[in-house]
Amino acid sequence: MDTGERRRSSDVRPVITDLIDGATVLSIAEEAWIALVGEDEILVPIPGEPPVDIVSSWVDIVGPWTGSVVLTTGRGTAEELSRALLREAAPEVLEHEDVEDAFGEIANVVGGNVKAALPGPSGLSLPQVGNAPVVRNPVDVCRVDVVWRGEPVSISVQGALPPLPVPSPTRENEVPL
Repeated sequence: MDTGERRRSSDVRPVITDLIDGATVLSIAEEAWIALVGEDEILVPIPGEPPVDIVSSWVDIVGPWTGSVVLTTGRGTAEELSRALLREAAPEVLEHEDVEDAFGEIANVVGGNVKAALPGPSGLSLPQVGNAPVVRNPVDVCRVDVVWRGEPVSISVQGALPPLPVPSPTRENEVPL
């Protein structure tokens, strides 16, 4: 009788670094920045000093790999990104909803392109803005740190599922007591 305790080869979940690398994530982010923020807007792939007052935008991917694509930066940088995205349509004073919509749209475009680079079929959630999802499995993360207009932005592709348990070795003819 199979109790489900044995792991089958089909039970192995891929971690993101088996599917995509940092260079690919950076390339996707750079293309999204050019398309959404502007041709003159570049991301410099160096880590910046983390901001104190951070905000994240993310989308979830559900498929053969399940997780989130998360953009994290300072609140002021999220506002500037929103202004750059809205261009002439940006109001003098940005409302909270304006920032959520624009910063969320950037995560949506980056996440949609990451999804396209992963094995499918997969689904993509609507973007969310707030405190980033918790990293459930530190091995299942691909993170790229960049600087935009002198401000740090972190782009991470992180698994939503905890690591699978590692089966304990058993002896071939062992009988439980």
